[in-house]
Amino acid sequence: MTRRYSAFSLFVEGLRGQTGWAPAWRTPKPKAQYDAVIVGGGGHGLATAYYLAKNHGIRNVAVVEKGWLGGGNTGRNTTTIRSNYFYPESVALYDFALRLYEGLSRELNYNVMFSQRGLVTVAHSEAEMEIAARVVNAMQINGTDAELLGPEEVLKREPLLNMSDRARFPVFGGVWQGRAGVARHDAVAWGYARAADRMGIDIIQDCEVEGFLVEDGRCAGVETAGGTIRAGAVGLAVAGHSSVMAAKAGFGLPIQSYSLQAMVSEPVKPCMETVVLYPGTGTYLFQSDKGEIVVGGGIDRVPSYAQRGNPPAQRQVLSGLLEMFPAFGQLKLMRQWAGNVDVTPDSSAVLGPSPLPGLYLNCGWGTGGFKSIPAGGWLLAHLIAKGEHHEISRPFDLSRFMTGRLVDEAAGSGIAH
Repeated sequence: MTRRYSAFSLFVEGLRGQTGWAPAWRTPKPKAQYDAVIVGGGGHGLATAYYLAKNHGIRNVAVVEKGWLGGGNTGRNTTTIRSNYFYPESVALYDFALRLYEGLSRELNYNVMFSQRGLVTVAHSEAEMEIAARVVNAMQINGTDAELLGPEEVLKREPLLNMSDRARFPVFGGVWQGRAGVARHDAVAWGYARAADRMGIDIIQDCEVEGFLVEDGRCAGVETAGGTIRAGAVGLAVAGHSSVMAAKAGFGLPIQSYSLQAMVSEPVKPCMETVVLYPGTGTYLFQSDKGEIVVGGGIDRVPSYAQRGNPPAQRQVLSGLLEMFPAFGQLKLMRQWAGNVDVTPDSSAVLGPSPLPGLYLNCGWGTGGFKSIPAGGWLLAHLIAKGEHHEISRPFDLSRFMTGRLVDEAAGSGIAH
């Protein structure tokens, strides 16, 4: 029987340091040998471990995280989930993730608070409306939902948008995806962590990977601050630090890391129903369940591993916000942060084997990491278990940068990479 808590008992338990609650997952000591080790305890790493157990019956698995679960990009993003991309390879990948998100709360028996409130990408000119029509056609052909909106339909969804004749970026219409939405970032990480733990996965926090064990030209495990952990296969899911870890394994990646700005306002009464993205300003926003206005923008073009804000980038994001919604000019910001994004030359992910046999890659998501968590975990688990690509992951193999078969989604990413 599930124990129920009153609001007062929850408050008291919080004051006691949660001593009366059983942990949602164990804190095990690492074993000397695993069938697989996943480096990175964010959404992608935890999802990989879960799907290794669920889909492939591989349960002798460890997730190794240098900090705490979800403390990297999983907890430092704006949680938008969508599949409104142009190329069939991208739609197959991101719509697979979206379909998994649609059933994730039931799958994990954990409410990830996925709210399918829809997303509108606004067009600012007649030329952009032509491009928007092409995007809608491509999305529909590729099997995902899309609708072309006129200016009246956009305004009906978001009445506070700047529809002035003097607007620098006027609203001509936009692309609507009704299945898009947002989820709770920490709930996604915790849901996967609890489900993986219940399947016997070891989740090891505060354990930094310092190098890789290589034997006979193959990755045979990881070297950590606490010692060597041997593994039949190793998966790398560390987002913005992928190039750093790859260097420790002896190879380079076509990845550059940048900081991505985000911020939230004070909470206000409900005034937004959807997620809104302006390509002209590079700013996007939505209202959280707590009433905060969550705002994001383009990357800071200075390569960095920092997780802090940069005033010029903040000014650019906020100027875009005020152009979109002048009524928000009186809101006070409560906090801001930055995430570390790993950007490839074609703004698409890298999924597949690395140049070091036995080491598999899940990286290069840029600004698409959170929305792709279920698919990224599913596909990396398939790679590790089968030693070969799933049909969805094959176009995102690292070899595309040698063959020239790029999946250029710089526009589909929605903001400048």
